[in-house]
Amino acid sequence: MLCSIYKSSKKEGTYLYIPKKDDFSQVPDALMQMFGKPSFVMVIKMDGRKLAQVNIEKVKESLNTDGFFLQVPPPPVNELERHKERKAQQKVQDEE
Repeated sequence: MLCSIYKSSKKEGTYLYIPKKDDFSQVPDALMQMFGKPSFVMVIKMDGRKLAQVNIEKVKESLNTDGFFLQVPPPPVNELERHKERKAQQKVQDEE
């Protein structure tokens, strides 16, 4: 199975996977408007491959059922919250 990958011109770290190069007919218009002008990245062979950011089985399933897969970046890490959690855990351990 081959798949074409496009980068969003509007949303950093957002990629669109489609089964046929330049065929966006299965992608909803609202999504294409939010995605912006697609910039071609590459064509990949999906069989026997791993992807860095997403589960390849989810990509394949979405391509087969929806005709596209949208990869969005993970949410940013809130360093302040992470620091507070570590401090709270440390305080509990110190009290034991």
